[in-house]
Amino acid sequence: MAHTYEELKHKKVAELREIAKGLEHEAVKGYTQLNKDHLLKALCTALGVDMHAHHHAEGIDKAKVKTRIKELKKKRDEILASSDRSGLRPVLREIHGLKHALRRATV
Repeated sequence: MAHTYEELKHKKVAELREIAKGLEHEAVKGYTQLNKDHLLKALCTALGVDMHAHHHAEGIDKAKVKTRIKELKKKRDEILASSDRSGLRPVLREIHGLKHALRRATV
């Protein structure tokens, strides 16, 4: 049976140890002595399960937003290099707003 990270994360330590019991892998050696965090990591390694969820943005052009953020960071660096910092605040606010929009669109 193929396991997912989310499925394993919600299991109890005893259930994780039962899964580890049936595996012959270097990562799960000593599974009876491991706490849940270490056991979860070892099981993911042994089973080849990715430990983090892959998120994607919906309703927004992620590539376009990231290019705009890079442009604004270059502009920010130019402003910081100069002695006049009058245009810095709006640039920082726009960077912040774009990052916020990306996080909100992430599913």
